[in-house]
Amino acid sequence: MFDPKDIEKNKVLAAVGYLGILCFVPLLLAKDSKYAKFHGKQGLILFIAEVIVTFVNVLPLIGQVIWLIAFIYFIVMTITGIVKALNGEKWELPILGQYTDKINI
Repeated sequence: MFDPKDIEKNKVLAAVGYLGILCFVPLLLAKDSKYAKFHGKQGLILFIAEVIVTFVNVLPLIGQVIWLIAFIYFIVMTITGIVKALNGEKWELPILGQYTDKINI
């Protein structure tokens, strides 16, 4: 699906895309790279979910439980996303990955 030259050239930028607000780095610096944009969009979805869950945390008890479960999910997805991007693989985030195609950047 992705050009091997594109993957090799942009895999570090793609991996950076999973680091919170840095999701904008591959989206802005590698506009012509389908590979970097794919991982950047996934990072953006993950970042938006992190922000939303941060606000849910203010709810007594249930908010903290949701935040804890989501925090573990976010850590695992971030690490997995970085590893997959650096290995040159296309990988869709479980649960949230379905929203990646809905972002038009």
